[in-house]
Amino acid sequence: MENIYNYFKRDISWLSFNYRVLLEADDDRLPLYERINFIAIYSSNLEEFYKIRVADHKAIATGVAKNDEESVQSSIKLLGEISSEVNRQLEERIRIYEHKILPALRENQIIFYQSHNIEPFHRDFVRNFFKEEIFPYLQPVPLWRNKVISFLRDNRLYLAVRLFLLGTSKDDPNHVQYFVMKMPYSKVPRFIELPKHEDHYYIMYIEDIIKANISTIFPGYEVDCSYCVKISRDADIFIDDTDNSDIVEQVKKKVKKRKIGAVCRFVYDRQMPNDFLNFLMEAYHIDKNELVPGDRHLNLEDLHRLPNPNKDLKCKIKPQPMKLACLDSKDSIFRYVAKKDLLIHYPYHSFGHFTHFLYEAVHDPLTKEIMITQYRVAENSAVINTLISAAINGKKVTVFVELKARFDEENNLATAEMMKAAGINIIYSIPGLKVHAKVALILRQNDRGNLIRSYAYISTGNFNEKTANVYADTGLFTCNKEIVNDLHNLFLTLEKKEVRDFKYLLVSQFNLIPELDKLIDHEIQLAKSGKKGRIILKMNALQDPNMINRLYEASMSGVEIDLIIRGICCLIPGQPYSKNIRITRIVDSFLEHARVWHFGNNGDPKVFLGSPDWMRRNLYRRIEAVVPILDLDLRQEMIDMLELQLKDNQKACFVNEHLRNVFKHGDSLPPLRAQYAFYNYLKMKNETRM
Repeated sequence: MENIYNYFKRDISWLSFNYRVLLEADDDRLPLYERINFIAIYSSNLEEFYKIRVADHKAIATGVAKNDEESVQSSIKLLGEISSEVNRQLEERIRIYEHKILPALRENQIIFYQSHNIEPFHRDFVRNFFKEEIFPYLQPVPLWRNKVISFLRDNRLYLAVRLFLLGTSKDDPNHVQYFVMKMPYSKVPRFIELPKHEDHYYIMYIEDIIKANISTIFPGYEVDCSYCVKISRDADIFIDDTDNSDIVEQVKKKVKKRKIGAVCRFVYDRQMPNDFLNFLMEAYHIDKNELVPGDRHLNLEDLHRLPNPNKDLKCKIKPQPMKLACLDSKDSIFRYVAKKDLLIHYPYHSFGHFTHFLYEAVHDPLTKEIMITQYRVAENSAVINTLISAAINGKKVTVFVELKARFDEENNLATAEMMKAAGINIIYSIPGLKVHAKVALILRQNDRGNLIRSYAYISTGNFNEKTANVYADTGLFTCNKEIVNDLHNLFLTLEKKEVRDFKYLLVSQFNLIPELDKLIDHEIQLAKSGKKGRIILKMNALQDPNMINRLYEASMSGVEIDLIIRGICCLIPGQPYSKNIRITRIVDSFLEHARVWHFGNNGDPKVFLGSPDWMRRNLYRRIEAVVPILDLDLRQEMIDMLELQLKDNQKACFVNEHLRNVFKHGDSLPPLRAQYAFYNYLKMKNETRM
């Protein structure tokens, strides 16, 4: 049967999201350094996008790799669309940075020097700083056409220089020489603060200090011009865990190759003359399709480290994590959850509640075993340290470590080896699958060896105290026997003991998709019978065509659907088959990361939270866990959160049928900023429990 539906392309949709991030830097209402940080986030996101997504498409387009869902021609076409959209966005980034951010810094007495406009009162400082702090680390390397003698490292900034011997003609190409120098970031910071003069503060990029002194690097030459360049390399690594090879050794070997991956983009200062650029393309064998014109200053992800010398220029104070007043004076989560389920919302609530949950298990004489998944954890993690303490205290600790978590492979491997040395039972990746579920289980026994009240924790976010300060996630503590039993069965399944019976938990690979189909079918039947069909889905991404088709079907049946999707959304609104679907995107102080699903159920709503987005990878190639919210008070709390987000008219926008971010600023309702409104909601609720 022919598919009548259409979908946005995944990567073009992602670029729409990243552009929405960039628009935060254009918001004059935000504190200046928060706007600057959004430029850094946008730039960092784009870097990873090229290393993973564009690198994959490039491999298919050049015949290096094959994909059943993508042909060579479709890859070539998509790469062209990506390039066009990225170039458009980078023009916007230049406008925002050069015409809004830099003037705003100047208005606050912070001046960015360029290499050619240094005031006389700073020239000695710049010259001496270069001579003493930078020059010893510079290593100019000569370049020739079609003869590569230097390797450009991934995401490192280089200065390409063109010069002539003194006394020779610039018009004679035989006298032209080219050099390249790597910026010594490991030795010198990217941003150099100069002495304050009168009431102004001055900052320079390290490359501008080098340009201002470049003639001293090449005595006997006349420097014609110099421009920054960088290369992004393919960072995706394929771990073949379907055979009997040692996955640990595979990870160790292949992660090292990430730094020398194939070129996926060559970024250059767009002011560079064409003949200079052509020379570099020949010298480094760069294809024209890999060219990405950049700003005067590249690697703007470094802006998150921009110093703020003006202490009068305050940053907005974000809501600080609160401790729950409902816990008793001894902060016992066990005692509270024995009576009632508990929701924790990060970063509004303290992540310390979760580490204390583990700490209680360490010192509880009836706790016999702790089981937990590890996908991404912080360096020097308090979670890992507590688990090690548990093992030392004689508890049985089992940790499922996902070694295939992209960019966290090395950290996960290092923490796994540390835990293993402490006596913790480590289970590595499942062949062909990633374990993305964020779950923990505390098993308790009485003196007769029988299981007694035990505790489960199911979350939308990682066990990472660092990201818990900036990612908006939710976790559920419960001692519900059926949920505890389900979670125990899940861990037994991960240990390959083949227990697959889940009563309440929805687990991908097992019952997740069938249950979702039932939930959607029920809303469709309600709508068809004249009752209200209602679905609200909050996720990071919606990409799976099968689930999108179900939503299209529900829309055509009259079900009212609101999607709160931060990132990729391949569903197209505003079509005959999606007329009842609205897409809301929220980008604000915290990264919206929670996955929460609401099905109206004719006035008796069903609400779920868990780890999966509706991406093909989550639904078909990962182990994910979703839990229903059974407590009526907590269920309403989740519904209230969703409704606040749908009412946001400050940081929320609709995504329209052209993938444009259409802000909700124009409505006549009082201003409502969902993240701050939800913090106040939780604060008031917390105070009533005191």
